[in-house]
Amino acid sequence: MIYLDNAATTPMDSEVLETMIEYMKTEYGNPSSKYYPQALRAQEALKHAREQVAELLDCDQEYLLFTSGSTESNNFIIKGVAEKFSKKGKHIITSKIEHKSVLNTCKHLEKSGYEVTYVGNDELGHVNIEEIEAAIKEETILVSIMWGNNEIGTLNDIEKISELCRKKEVLFHTDATQVVGKINVNLKKIPVDFLSMSAHKIYGPKGIGIAYIGPDDLGLRMKLPSLLDGGDQEYKMRAGTHAMHNIVGFGKACEVAERDMDLYVLQILKLENKFKNELLKARPDITFNGDQDNKIPGLLSINIPGINNELFCKQVSNEIAISTGSACSISEGSYVLSNLNKPSSNNTIRFYLTFASEINDIIKTLLQALSTLK
Repeated sequence: MIYLDNAATTPMDSEVLETMIEYMKTEYGNPSSKYYPQALRAQEALKHAREQVAELLDCDQEYLLFTSGSTESNNFIIKGVAEKFSKKGKHIITSKIEHKSVLNTCKHLEKSGYEVTYVGNDELGHVNIEEIEAAIKEETILVSIMWGNNEIGTLNDIEKISELCRKKEVLFHTDATQVVGKINVNLKKIPVDFLSMSAHKIYGPKGIGIAYIGPDDLGLRMKLPSLLDGGDQEYKMRAGTHAMHNIVGFGKACEVAERDMDLYVLQILKLENKFKNELLKARPDITFNGDQDNKIPGLLSINIPGINNELFCKQVSNEIAISTGSACSISEGSYVLSNLNKPSSNNTIRFYLTFASEINDIIKTLLQALSTLK
């Protein structure tokens, strides 16, 4: 099978797997324990993994909290800011095309008396920065905008949004789940206050991610309230025994991404251009959603007139793994495409190419399936 659903999850890198196995077989110590060698080695491994993640994000390791993934990180950050700064205000700004873990967290807060402004976007999926600026008011406590869209790949100008929020003295969070490891993320140059990411988008294990809580330059915050009550793990902000096999796997995935990213992206962009050109030669009526000049490398949202995307994905499912859109909203139509003013998302398919993608085989299989689809 040709696997092209990497926006949902990536296969695990062999180096990552080898690192994890040791921490499931012999190095199973709890880093919160003391004195005996296994616990001490686990403490060192925890510190090293945090340093590996920090190296990829170009930030200090003490700003990183390990979580179960971006969904938890998004919940922890948004709900934590809402609780901590409720006396300052109860207004949050986000966009209409965020990931469900942000949108549904905001909807939850609306039920508790918070006001949420959902700003719009242009036809390519860029969030409207002017709307963000116009929406900020004295009661605004947080702006949350994703770095790169998980359905169409369009990148937002996070540096500009971050500067705006800094100027207005409003905290800024970005969900960077889809972009880390695919573009350069330098948190020393782009001073976001909060960031979320997951390991399973960069060839690491599922069930592990980070919440970045940056330096308190504005004097607006210290520690966020814990989402999970219990022990003192993760600077007393995220209780629970550390899943060391996942944590060391995450660290190794970040190390590999940092080491190989430039070559990886260069190869993907070459494959992406070939894929698009060959596909358009055979089907000139095909169109691509989102900004094709400023996007996540390898992620493609494609409109293919005359098909039903669910039937098509099922037809090729034994040969190619593709999806109709986000795995978190697969049971409904695409709200992302609806907000791009697309008349229908029923003919849209999402691909995510990797450096190992067999472009010729993909093109051949797709065109054969399109020719026989009824």
